[in-house]
Amino acid sequence: MPPNTLRSAQPTSLIGAPTDIGAGARGASMGPEALRVAGLQAALELHGLQVFDRGNLGGPSNPWLPPVNGYRHLPEVAQWNRLVYDAVYAELQLGHLPILLGGDHSLGLGSISAVARHCAESGKKLRVLWLDAHADFNTSELTPSGNVHGMPVACLCGFGPAELTQLAAMPGGGPALRPEQIRQIGIRSVDAGEKRFVHEQGLEVFDMRAIDEVGMRQVMERALAGVDTHTHLHVSFDVDFLDPDIAPGVGTTVPGGPTYREAQLCMEMIADSGRLASLDIVELNPALDVRNKTAVLAVDLVESLFGKSTLMRTRPV
Repeated sequence: MPPNTLRSAQPTSLIGAPTDIGAGARGASMGPEALRVAGLQAALELHGLQVFDRGNLGGPSNPWLPPVNGYRHLPEVAQWNRLVYDAVYAELQLGHLPILLGGDHSLGLGSISAVARHCAESGKKLRVLWLDAHADFNTSELTPSGNVHGMPVACLCGFGPAELTQLAAMPGGGPALRPEQIRQIGIRSVDAGEKRFVHEQGLEVFDMRAIDEVGMRQVMERALAGVDTHTHLHVSFDVDFLDPDIAPGVGTTVPGGPTYREAQLCMEMIADSGRLASLDIVELNPALDVRNKTAVLAVDLVESLFGKSTLMRTRPV
């Protein structure tokens, strides 16, 4: 298929963060290279994008220790997220669209904190689409494991240690995000205490029951409602969002996720908005994959985020 010439030629930067520091299974550290092997850069260039691969960040190794005060590897998680914050913020300052290649989903803390700070400085509204099987809204008191990849949304909303909640150094000292800025899609695994906390904080969650009842089209229309020319749209794509039948290469599989066509429609409707401005691709675990099929699928879906479609479609200007 020829490149989609309707797409803006905004430069795009790939930032690898090869760590599983916040996860409960080893292997997500190999995710960035699996995405490169699956042809991510070439796929984006096919759609007319100028792509800069910034290589991989270099952070602390995974000590694989038990939790301390409800957090596993808190100093190392904080260090990795400071590195991610600096790298993503630098690309935003250049006017580039950063794509974080994880790594586990704790890295969304650094990525989204950088986006939030950029939006505060540029006067943009921020909308975050969190595509995931899990709500990731645990705290040290609620978590059954201490793994920080189950806590990034809570930390972004200000619930957690200062090392993680204050990465953005937002004006006035508030959290990087408010719950009303987030839309969670595909959720189907939430711990009992976490479930109550999500309800108390008023997160807008489109779980798999919502998708089953009204379909992916209505879910995405609701999730994108209000996104306009003044909105920075960030997509945090945890590969376990997908049904494990089509995407086995993740550490925390949960049955009953979106099908291939549902996932494609999700990505295509985001592309149709024309507002995608930053992206995380996280939790890809090649050690648990089959011949890199999950990485290949992730690249296919990211292509759709950047305009791949059966027919040429007019997008907002």
